[in-house]
Amino acid sequence: MHEMSLAEGIIELVEDTARRENAARVGLVVLEIGQLASVEPEALRFCFDVVTKGGIADGAALEIVAVPGAGWCMPCGATVPISELYGACPVCGSHQVQPTAGTEMRVREIAID
Repeated sequence: MHEMSLAEGIIELVEDTARRENAARVGLVVLEIGQLASVEPEALRFCFDVVTKGGIADGAALEIVAVPGAGWCMPCGATVPISELYGACPVCGSHQVQPTAGTEMRVREIAID
């Protein structure tokens, strides 16, 4: 389950930010996770709860914002929505679609007290 290592990386970033800002606690973490990022949101949510126990972010809410997948089709030049990597272009049927959105995962917001 790679979501545990992702959660550990997220909490490290969150705790570093909270310490730098002299925060007493973290109340909310907002993540953007792309539809094509190969991350299971519910597994990440579980792992986040585990890694925050006993730390400055213990009890923090985790909000996950889904980012839809999009790609640019090399043969026809269309920018199209995609729901899977290496899928066919819905315009021309080509499988030469370069992902342009939906593969990312980033911390968008941290609310601290």
